[in-house]
Amino acid sequence: MTGTRGRHTHHRMRTIGLVALGFVVLLAGGMGWFYLKLNGNISTFGADGLSDNRPAAGAAGQNVLVIGSDSRAGNNKDLGGGEGDVGRSDTAFLLHVYGDRKHAIGVSIPRDSLVDIPPCKMPDGSWTTEQTRAMFNSAFSVGDTAKGNPACTQNTVEKLTGLRVDHTLVVDFAGFSSMTSAVGGVQVCVPKDVYQGDLNPNLGSRGDLLFHKGQQSVSGQKALDYVRVRHGIGDGSDIGRIQRQQAFVSSMIKKVRAQGFSPTTLLPLADAATKSMTVDPGLGSADKLLSFAMSLKDIDLHNIKFITVPWRYAGNRVDIVQPDADALWASLKADRTIDGKDAGGKRGASPAPSERPQQAMQADAPVSGKGVRVAVANGTTVKGLAARATSALEEHGYTVTGTSTAAERDQGTTVIEFGPGEVDHARTVARLFPGSYVRGASAPGISIVLGHDYADGPADAPSASAGSPSPAQSGSGTLSPDVAEKARSADDDPCANLSYG
Repeated sequence: MTGTRGRHTHHRMRTIGLVALGFVVLLAGGMGWFYLKLNGNISTFGADGLSDNRPAAGAAGQNVLVIGSDSRAGNNKDLGGGEGDVGRSDTAFLLHVYGDRKHAIGVSIPRDSLVDIPPCKMPDGSWTTEQTRAMFNSAFSVGDTAKGNPACTQNTVEKLTGLRVDHTLVVDFAGFSSMTSAVGGVQVCVPKDVYQGDLNPNLGSRGDLLFHKGQQSVSGQKALDYVRVRHGIGDGSDIGRIQRQQAFVSSMIKKVRAQGFSPTTLLPLADAATKSMTVDPGLGSADKLLSFAMSLKDIDLHNIKFITVPWRYAGNRVDIVQPDADALWASLKADRTIDGKDAGGKRGASPAPSERPQQAMQADAPVSGKGVRVAVANGTTVKGLAARATSALEEHGYTVTGTSTAAERDQGTTVIEFGPGEVDHARTVARLFPGSYVRGASAPGISIVLGHDYADGPADAPSASAGSPSPAQSGSGTLSPDVAEKARSADDDPCANLSYG
């Protein structure tokens, strides 16, 4: 594509495909012998921009935020990055690696999602005020710098999900193009012929043929065009494009796995990737990055899943659907797969078989709150709800430090927050509130904000005989079976489920 209009449209094109290669670098693994060569390639962003009010670390699994950068800085200007010198990101995956290191899931967050963006640090050291119902992708542009603001995006994801992001990495256009070439191209499937006019609706004509119908291999600029194309395929939506780009990620992972982990295969890929990555300090050296990658190399393709956070249209924007999204975050927090399986374990390792019977015994044991202090707030307009919960908690030995009315009175799902060192107590109290959402917080102690799920439950709930894990404790929550049914696995047919609508 040539001409000013063609270049201008590129900044409008979304870049979820960039995430594909960031994700693949994590999953493909590497050989320690070449880390010295790669070490000089990696750039880091400062951790001083991260919020002081972060969720507590999870007990087992890890969360990695992968961001696609759409700027015209550096080599990106020749590949269709966004105009100007402001870093942009129109795509992000939250990759959750389960504690057993046998499962992983990438959750796409649409660029147009309306979210709350917490205070973020500006280049001059000042902090912004919180924004409500702002577009998700605007977080990356806070500060208007060429490299973007990955810390702000990380803060936003942590606020949205209640999950602590252990690592963040950014992959730019140049990295995406180089990595697809390094692996010799990626197989994609196109449901119909695609022309330049589909990539650039402002072209004014159909233009030349970009992709013929059917399966084909793409790399470099061709791969960029494929992951950007929106119009002329499916319903033409950004959500639909996410479906196809998740298929691209799957195909890329499959290609790298098929080639094997030989130095000949991995060195060009890792070299191209690290040259175009910006990562948090925790992944700021090749040995750290490769060590983490190697811990993921045994995940079977079928156990690598891709989904989009539950959503619905809000005009020309996207609303995240509750309580479905909170149920998803709760399942990840508890290391439950989207089909309800326990994939937990000690952080960085699978639990030993001898540990599992003890865990099961704890789940079946009577709930005892002796010595545990809990604050209760009513998040609904139902009178007497906090008193009802207080009575049940005290029956189980909890000390209720106080009751109050929450600032928001339309809470759908009961939320249990726990401070440092309180995760086990929070999981136990969650057994008394089936369907509740458990998340970490920086403040000490345990607090419960009651939702309509509790208000609409039986009058005598929580039950004194609660002995089995609640959905919140197991992590399944009220997660719809549709989530698992619609998920893409990395070994799926590349021509299947290519577009919403």
